[in-house]
Amino acid sequence: MPCLVPTPPTDLVVEDDEPLESDWHIQQIHLFTDLIHQLWNPKTDFFAGANMFVYYSQTQADAIKQKRTAYKGPDFFVVKEVDGTKPRECWVAWDEEGRYPDVIFELSSPSTVKKDKEENLVLYSRTFGTLEYFIYDPYRGELLGYRLTARKDYEPIVPDERGWLWSEQLEVWVGLWEGVYRNRRRVWVRWWTVDGELVPTPFEAERARAEAERQRAEAEQARAEKLAQRLRELGFDPDTV
Repeated sequence: MPCLVPTPPTDLVVEDDEPLESDWHIQQIHLFTDLIHQLWNPKTDFFAGANMFVYYSQTQADAIKQKRTAYKGPDFFVVKEVDGTKPRECWVAWDEEGRYPDVIFELSSPSTVKKDKEENLVLYSRTFGTLEYFIYDPYRGELLGYRLTARKDYEPIVPDERGWLWSEQLEVWVGLWEGVYRNRRRVWVRWWTVDGELVPTPFEAERARAEAERQRAEAEQARAEKLAQRLRELGFDPDTV
């Protein structure tokens, strides 16, 4: 039986000891993870990585070991058509048949916004070949999206009248939503279906199911009471019928 405990491939570094910028960044990454698994449940032919190293060359791996800033850990990414049940602590392209993320989301901060908008545009398009790249800067409220062209460069995804960006890879709209997630009222990056329905978190989906069940039970009770009243009007005791 295969071991299900994730182990780092060879001796690759899997952490950079750099903290995330804020509580919002941490929760937004959790939100992305909730949404992708809710969106594609029960599929297992995809892998979603959160704040995880992506290794693309041995040169890069050697530089990381030597404490040079060669690591690349997208805030959130999705790789389609792979075994999503395989344990991983980092994404190693040469161990994944040369596969790279199909979609990447970066959550900018004052210290990373320049890299996200310049350096990563080149790396993710030309080296990774990532088909879609989204950037959200919570400090400016700016949401950007890019799609890979045949020339291996990015062209901007044009937002619709709502300010939403269409993701061909995820088949969802990507936009901003103000509301409560994990007891925090913030502006979050959320996804909507092609029909404009908000992709729910597991908690939201369960709450909606509970509300629908409550309404169904109330409607059933109302029908029963109406029938009982009608029987009384006809001279019958509903408790003995």
